Amino acid sequence: MTDSHEDVQMDTQEIELETPASDVFSAPSVHKPDVLAGRSYSHFSPIPSQIADDMTREVVLGVDEAGRGPVLGPMVYALLYLPLELQQSLLAETHHFDDSKVLTPEVRSNLMRKLCTRETDLYAACGWATRLLSARDISANMLAPSQYNLNAQAMDATIDLIKEVMAKGVNVKEIYIDTIGRPEVYQKKLERIWPTVRITVAKKADSLYPVVSAASVCAKVTRDAALDACYEPYHVAAGNGAFNGKSNGEGVVVWGSGYPSDVRTTTWLKQNMDPVFGWGNECRFSWGTAKELLEGKNADVKVDWPVDDDGNGDMRMTDFFASTNEAGGDELVDWFGKRVTEEMEVF
Repeated sequence: MTDSHEDVQMDTQEIELETPASDVFSAPSVHKPDVLAGRSYSHFSPIPSQIADDMTREVVLGVDEAGRGPVLGPMVYALLYLPLELQQSLLAETHHFDDSKVLTPEVRSNLMRKLCTRETDLYAACGWATRLLSARDISANMLAPSQYNLNAQAMDATIDLIKEVMAKGVNVKEIYIDTIGRPEVYQKKLERIWPTVRITVAKKADSLYPVVSAASVCAKVTRDAALDACYEPYHVAAGNGAFNGKSNGEGVVVWGSGYPSDVRTTTWLKQNMDPVFGWGNECRFSWGTAKELLEGKNADVKVDWPVDDDGNGDMRMTDFFASTNEAGGDELVDWFGKRVTEEMEVF
């Protein structure tokens, strides 16, 4: 992974499916103060009653993500778990979970609402958790001198979520994960952590395993609602006449899906870029799209940091501290101080 992210190219249909619905369900996993402050955080649902009533019951767990490629908004990793024997019947046959990218925003929101609504079969059988990685933290880690790349951040988020669920006493017997990089390498790493668990890491796992499909819905709806929460400061600015972005006539800031190949996203970035500070916590500054806009040849502001030519280019840190040794003092005494007995001799 380089220090800037490659732009993800998407066709029009994919962009529309990735665009949050205007009435996206705001799940409990959306902690609005943290989202607006650019903080990363985790959320865990209660252990469902069908598992909590018998903690020895064998469980299957799936993991997927949403928002890996956008320049705007967080990346969300989610897991979902339920009794092993219910994966096919409850998720696939009863509720028709599928890869979130092929479900409409309305269908995704409705499924997530059922997962969060008491007295539904999904609430009684399924537990879930999310790890939201903010745009600010993603960029800070990727631009740090000792780079913490996106693959490593994603893998750590996945491992931490699974560890936390297991620490609650959930009897996880099978794990299915949509791949990060080479599936065989990732799977071997996870098998070293949990040697007694059957682990499958595969490409397109969100289309192959219903439990991963359900996790992908949790991740996508959480990201969509978080992206919607990021609009709020611009709603206020629009009301004060200080916002340059376009509105859909209903007070919703239209920056589209957040993906670089979405013309609504790039238009918003260009119209709302501060020439010095760029954008707010919603933007991933490590992405190529953002870096090119900030560092472009036609940038409005260029900063040249002055360099003082005072002949002190080879100074050491210790040169900034005064030395009493030049006045004939004792270096050790000056550093550690005099003995108490010596101080008392003057009386």
